[in-house]
Amino acid sequence: MQPRNMSMSGVVDLAAVKAAQEAKAKAEQARAEAARQGGGAVSGVSPSSLVIDVDEAGFEREVLQRSTEVPVVIDFWAEWCEPCKQLSPLLEGLAREYNGRFVLAKIDVDANQMLMQQFGVQGIPAVFAVVAGQALPLFQGAAPVEQIRQTLDQLIQVGEERFGLTGITVDPDAGSAEQQEAPVAEVPAGPYDALLEAAVQALDAGDLGGAVQAYRNVLNDDPGNTEAKLGLAQAELLQRVQGLDPQQVRKDAADRPADVAAQITAADLDLVGGHVEDAFGRLIDAVRRTAGDDRDAARVRLLELLEVVGSDDPRVTAARTQLARVLF
Repeated sequence: MQPRNMSMSGVVDLAAVKAAQEAKAKAEQARAEAARQGGGAVSGVSPSSLVIDVDEAGFEREVLQRSTEVPVVIDFWAEWCEPCKQLSPLLEGLAREYNGRFVLAKIDVDANQMLMQQFGVQGIPAVFAVVAGQALPLFQGAAPVEQIRQTLDQLIQVGEERFGLTGITVDPDAGSAEQQEAPVAEVPAGPYDALLEAAVQALDAGDLGGAVQAYRNVLNDDPGNTEAKLGLAQAELLQRVQGLDPQQVRKDAADRPADVAAQITAADLDLVGGHVEDAFGRLIDAVRRTAGDDRDAARVRLLELLEVVGSDDPRVTAARTQLARVLF
């Protein structure tokens, strides 16, 4: 059976921005070192966390909440199901191969009839996904591995582009006391360190245009560079609020609640001023009240601000969940 339904449709604290960038850089260096030592995997959760058994009691925690960080693929199976015995090991292998870009949740239909009914499962094996709290049917029955890969790639793309989900990091030695106690080796300077340092120096000097250009220079050669993405999002935010009159911006937003551009500008100021939840809530409300291009503009700006704060912040997880509820 072919996969289906895969399309979804003020005062600027530059020191704080620099500190956030430096912390991010250290985390990236630690992950790079772990990758060299661990054969390509990065530090984080253990590989066993990529394939989990889920029941009705743990569904909200293990699937719904987890889906705000990484796409969760659900394999509905049963011990008596012969096709399941072929498909389930294949999915488990792909979960390890994709190395944290999705998590596989296995649900035994005999022990979890309610979940089977809620998803409308007509026969097994049946494979679904949950992305930011939204359930998506993928395919039913056995399928060729290349077809499954194509479906997974589309799912991951949807998670990244629509909800900013970039997956979780994996460490083959996670949980090992020896690994945890071992000192982190010094990481050699990377090929873009000079450009990234130039960007930070530009931020320190208040040269936001120079910082933006420096980060873009890195991303032109390395579009996936995490530190440059974060830095560019921060620098562009600071550039947008530079020269604004905070009182006028907030008055405009209060006087014109239906004006999406006014709400977006006020959200930028909220975030720079440290009012993170206010910024997120303002844009989620704008998405809720609008449609078409206005709705998309508010959604895109929200995703940009989520990137500035970082996926480790619980307020980001909460905002992604709220966005999913508003969109669907």
